[in-house]
Amino acid sequence: MIDYIDMIRTASEKRRKDNKIMASKVYFADLRADYHENLQQKLTRLLKTAGMGEIDFDEKFVAIKLHFGEPGNLAYLRPNWAKTVADFVKERGGKPFLTDCNTLYVGGRKNALDHMDSAMVNGFNYMTTGCQIIIADGLKGNDEVEVPVVGGEYVKNAKIGRAVMDADVFISLTHFKGHETAGYGGCLKNIGMGCGSRAGKMEQHNAGKPHVNQELCVGCGQCRKICAHGAPMITDRKAAIDHDNCVGCGRCIAICSFDAIKPHNSSSEASLNRRIAEYAYAVVKDKPNFHISIAADISPNCDCHPENDAPIVPNIGMFASFDPVAINAMPANPRSALSEAECRCHDHFINVHPNTNWRVQIEHGEEIGLGSSEYELIRI
Repeated sequence: MIDYIDMIRTASEKRRKDNKIMASKVYFADLRADYHENLQQKLTRLLKTAGMGEIDFDEKFVAIKLHFGEPGNLAYLRPNWAKTVADFVKERGGKPFLTDCNTLYVGGRKNALDHMDSAMVNGFNYMTTGCQIIIADGLKGNDEVEVPVVGGEYVKNAKIGRAVMDADVFISLTHFKGHETAGYGGCLKNIGMGCGSRAGKMEQHNAGKPHVNQELCVGCGQCRKICAHGAPMITDRKAAIDHDNCVGCGRCIAICSFDAIKPHNSSSEASLNRRIAEYAYAVVKDKPNFHISIAADISPNCDCHPENDAPIVPNIGMFASFDPVAINAMPANPRSALSEAECRCHDHFINVHPNTNWRVQIEHGEEIGLGSSEYELIRI
């Protein structure tokens, strides 16, 4: 069997040697376990080895940012992972809380009450995680702090959920998966889009308002049902998008079974990813931060969907680093949405979502000083 992690490490070492670049350290643990050490214990060992314990947690409020999962989706991270991280913080005197911000679209997380109900349905509560849940942008998604993005090309003042900015320490706990507009949902997506208030999410999305190919549209109305803003209009069994109402969230693109809805222009996906990077920079730039990514149940779409398709790649493992930029790469599962994609390049996420370009997010994050795309992969 091919060891993909060793392949990734070898390729990364060659790039660093060729380019003479200092690399960030990314620590990796696979998902093998036995009676000597279960996966939660292995994650704890990973966090210790990666240096998370060097952060001063004593009497500090610690935001653990994760996605609670849309009801009906089963790919989100189990509460057990969150408990492991919360326990690690509490053992060092910290005061952790789990957090996320409200969404733009119709679903179970559009306001704080529904959001907390959804988290509870998916198993997140004090008994299972050992800490409380705070929806960072408040009841209606408008409790925000405007954070200046010095040198930002797309964002001058990021609108971040207040509880995230009030925290003394920021930890991201990311479920790595595909994403229909960003290419994939990794650490930067979890931080940048996830910590944006509803207005912040709107600002990040607003360059990518879609249009409808009338020849492909069958007038099923699914786009109208999923839209929280009434942008899709159905006339004579054909949809059209009212751009005055559209916020560019991309939910209609994801829900369309006939590929009739597309971004208005190819640059919109790049703009989205650059805005995500700038929002992520606003969150972490002035406080201690650490990042964990669990690459398991890697579904083709975001955990925001009320369903999850088969994983597009096998389970890989867990990653940890002080650098939010430097975590990537996966192999393909032949019995998934990937096998049905028309593209046959070696990038599994672009195969599934050909109109996306996740690399822009990484490149822009590096340009603005958020982190490095070059990394030393250290296997524990």
